Amino acid sequence: MQEAVILLLLLEAASGGEALHFVHLPASSNVAENSPPGTLVHKFSVNLSVSLSPVAPGFPMIINSSPLTEAFRVNRLSGTHFEVVTFGKQQLDFETGPNTFDLQIYVKDGVRVTDLQVLTVQVTDVNEPPEFQGNLGEGLDLFIAERTNPGFIYQVEAFDPEDTRRHMPLSYFLTSPSRSFSMSANGTLFSTTELDFEAGHKSFHLTVEVRDSGGLKASTALRVTIVNINDEIPFFTSPTRVHSIPEELRVGTIVANVTAEDPDNDGSFPSRLLYTITTVSKYFVINQLTGTIHVAQRIDRDTGELRQNPTISLEVLVRDRPTGGQENRIQITFIVEDINDNPATCNKLTFSITVSERLANGTMLLDLSKFCFDSDSEAPHNAFNFTAPSGAGSSRRFLQDPAGSGKIMLIGDLDYEDPSNLAAGNQYAVVIQVQDAAPPYYTNNIHISILTSPENEFPLVFERPSYEFDVSEVRPARTQVGQVRATDKDLPQSSVTYSISSGGASPQHPNIFWINPKTGELQLVTKADYETTPTYTLRIQATNGEDTSSVTVIVNILGENDEKPLCTPNSYFLAVPVDLKVGTNIQNFKLTCTDLDSSPRSFRYTIGPGNINSHFAFSPSAGSNVTHLLLTSRFDYASGLDKIWDYRLLIFITDDNLLSSRTKAVALVQTGTVTLSVKVIPYPTTILTTTPMPRITYQLFRENAYSPSAWYVPFVVTLGSMLLLGFLVSLIILLGKAISRHCPCNTGKSKKALAKTGITDMKQVKTAVVVETVQMNTVFDGEAVDPVTGEIYEFNTKTGARKWKDPPAQRPARKEPSAPGTAATTSRRVMAGEGPGLPGSIRQEGGQPRSKEHA
Repeated sequence: MQEAVILLLLLEAASGGEALHFVHLPASSNVAENSPPGTLVHKFSVNLSVSLSPVAPGFPMIINSSPLTEAFRVNRLSGTHFEVVTFGKQQLDFETGPNTFDLQIYVKDGVRVTDLQVLTVQVTDVNEPPEFQGNLGEGLDLFIAERTNPGFIYQVEAFDPEDTRRHMPLSYFLTSPSRSFSMSANGTLFSTTELDFEAGHKSFHLTVEVRDSGGLKASTALRVTIVNINDEIPFFTSPTRVHSIPEELRVGTIVANVTAEDPDNDGSFPSRLLYTITTVSKYFVINQLTGTIHVAQRIDRDTGELRQNPTISLEVLVRDRPTGGQENRIQITFIVEDINDNPATCNKLTFSITVSERLANGTMLLDLSKFCFDSDSEAPHNAFNFTAPSGAGSSRRFLQDPAGSGKIMLIGDLDYEDPSNLAAGNQYAVVIQVQDAAPPYYTNNIHISILTSPENEFPLVFERPSYEFDVSEVRPARTQVGQVRATDKDLPQSSVTYSISSGGASPQHPNIFWINPKTGELQLVTKADYETTPTYTLRIQATNGEDTSSVTVIVNILGENDEKPLCTPNSYFLAVPVDLKVGTNIQNFKLTCTDLDSSPRSFRYTIGPGNINSHFAFSPSAGSNVTHLLLTSRFDYASGLDKIWDYRLLIFITDDNLLSSRTKAVALVQTGTVTLSVKVIPYPTTILTTTPMPRITYQLFRENAYSPSAWYVPFVVTLGSMLLLGFLVSLIILLGKAISRHCPCNTGKSKKALAKTGITDMKQVKTAVVVETVQMNTVFDGEAVDPVTGEIYEFNTKTGARKWKDPPAQRPARKEPSAPGTAATTSRRVMAGEGPGLPGSIRQEGGQPRSKEHA
C-alpha cells in the first residue's frame, strides 16, 4: 500500500498535480456578539490531493486559536465541504471579551497529507438593551418613615455598554404613575407629598423603565413601604370617671377599668399601651397592661385622712411606649362609703413577755386594756370585753383577774428545770379574744407569748477534783494527752470554753501543751523530754460566760530510750606504724561515751565501712562506756594484701547490749556515730603528735608526703608544661614551613616547566602544588558516560581508575577561555597530574574546582 501511495505521489509530481489544500482559506469572517451556538461563521472546502484520499475522520479541526478559546468548532457539511460555527462553551461578548480570533485550521487525509490555514474571525458589536445591576434587576424594597418631608428617596441606575462607551445618557420613566412619587430623567425617585401611615398610605408598587439611545428598554419594580412611626397620641375610651366604692374592700378587688386606644396601633407597629398612676396613692394600684385599678391595701374610712375626707383622686397616665412615646392623662375620682366594720382592736395583737423563773405567784404580767380600743365613733360600737385565757400551757399557770378586764396574772410555777416546764419548752402561748359588745360582734384575737428566762442557780464544776495523765516522751506533736470536762446543772446548757491558765512550760518551749477550747482535749504542742522535765502541773480554767472554775492537771512524761550515745569529741585522727604488733592499743586510744537515758553497760561498739581487711577492733566490744582501739591483724603491703594507707572508720555506738534479741525487735534503740581517721606510717615511722579534733590544733611532721591543701602546686606545674609544649610544637611547625618554602625539592623537569610558564607572581609560585603521576597497567572492566562532556570512559570497579574510551586524538579539543594567565593555569594542571586523559574534576591551584569546566 505504501508503495502505491508513493507511486501516486510521484505520478502527481510528474504530471504537475496539486497536493491537499484548503479552498477559501485563509480568510476573514465576521460574527455578531452573543450569537447562539451553531451560528455560521465561515464556509470552506478541501481540495483533495491526486491520491484522492479522503479527509481523515475528525479533520479539519481547530488546533490553536489566538487568543485561546472554545467558542468555535468545525462541522462537516459533506465529504470536502465544511463550515465554522459558534460552539457555545464561551460567550462572545464585544464589550468584555476579545474582538478578534485567529483560528488555525488543520486538515489531514488518509495518506497523512496535511495543510494548515488561518481563519480570522471578527466579533461585531450588537446593540444590547440596558440592564439594572444587582438586586435592582430583580426588584427592590424601599422603606420610608411616615411624616417624611417630600424629596429624594432613591437613585436608580442601569448599565448599557454601548451608550456608556459613547457617553450617551439613559432615560428613566415611571410607567406606573403615582400622585405621591415622581422620577427625573436621570433616575432619581422623589416623593411629592408627606405620607401618613394612619391615612392609608402604607405601601406602593412602582415600575421603573429605562431606555437607551437605540430604543431598547428594560424595567424593574420598586416596592415602597411606609414605615409606621409613633406619632399619634393615645385617647381614652372609658366613659366613667367618678366611682363610689365601700370601705374595707378585699385587697386586689377591681374598682375601675381605664381604657384607651392608640391610632398608631394597626397590628404592624408594636404599640402596647402602658398605664400608670402618677399621683401618690397607697390605696390603689393599676395594672400597667390592662388599665384595671385594684385595691392595694385596706381602705378604712374611720381612721386617718379618710375620716375627714372620704374622696380619693387619681391621675392616670397612658403611654404607648415605656420611654420616649406619646402619652395622655385622665382624672379618676373614688368616693369611699362608710360601713359598720370596726371591731374592737388593739394597738398590738401579739405580745412577747419574758419572765424570770423565780417570779412569785400573783404577779400581773400584762394589762390588755391599755392597748385595745374600738375606732367606731359612737356607742355602743366602741364597747368591748376580753374572754378567758386559752392556749397551750396556759392552764394552771395564767388567769384573767377580774374576768373580762384584760389583766393577765401568774398563778403557777415557772421553774426552768422542772420536767413539765421542759416538756413545754418553757414557752407558753396564751390566746385572748377581744370582742365587740354590739352586733355584728366583731372579734379579734390577741396572741401572747410568755417565755421563761433561766437564772444562774448552779455553779460550773469539773467532773473530777483533779486529773492525772501519762504520755510517752517519744509521742509526736498533736498527740492527745487526755480530756477534761466541766458541767453546769443550769438549763439550757451554755458552751464551756477551756484554757490553760498556768503550767506546762519547759526550758526550750514556753508551753508544750495546748487545750481545745471547745472539747477540753489536752494535746502536745511538741515532744516532751523526760530527761528535762518528767512531770508537768497544769492549771486548767473553764468558763461558760457566767461562772468560772479551775482544776489541777498533772501530766507524767514516760521515759523512753530516745537519746543517742554521745562521744566527745566525735572525730579523731590516729597514726599507726606499719610494724605495730597485733593486740596493741593504738596510741593508747580510749573512746568514752555517755547516754542520758541508758546504762553504760548497754553500749555496743561496731565498726562500719572502712575497716578493710579487719585490721581494727574495739575492746571491750560491749558492756562498757569506755573502750580501746586494738590492732587485730598485721599490715601486709609487701604481698599486695593491703593497698591503702589512710583508713576512715565509722564507729557505731548502740545502746541495746542489755536487750534480748526478742526485745530488740520492739524496743527503741538509738545509735551514735564517731569518725576515726587512721594513717599507717611506713618505714621509718614518723612520730606524730595526735590530739582529739577539732578542738586541738595538730602539729604533724611528714616526710615526702603530699598535702591536699597544696593543690595549686601540681596545677601550676601541669599548666606550665602544657604551655611550654605548645610553644615548642608551634616553633617546629613554623620551621617546617620555612624549610618547605626555601628548600629546592622539585625535579629538574618541574623546574623547567615552571620556568616556561613565565609566571612572575611570587604568590602564585608559593601556592603551586606539584604532583607526580605514576601510570600503572590497570584492567578497565566497566564503562560509563561522563555527565559533563557526554563522552564514554572506562573504569576499574575495584580501584576506581578511569580513562577515556576513545584515544585522546579522536576527542575534540575543548576550548578554554582566552584570558591572562591561561598558560600558567594549564602548566599548573599538568604539574598537578591532571592530564587530558583522566576524566573527572579538573582543579586549579589550591585544589578548588574550576567553575566553567565543572558546569
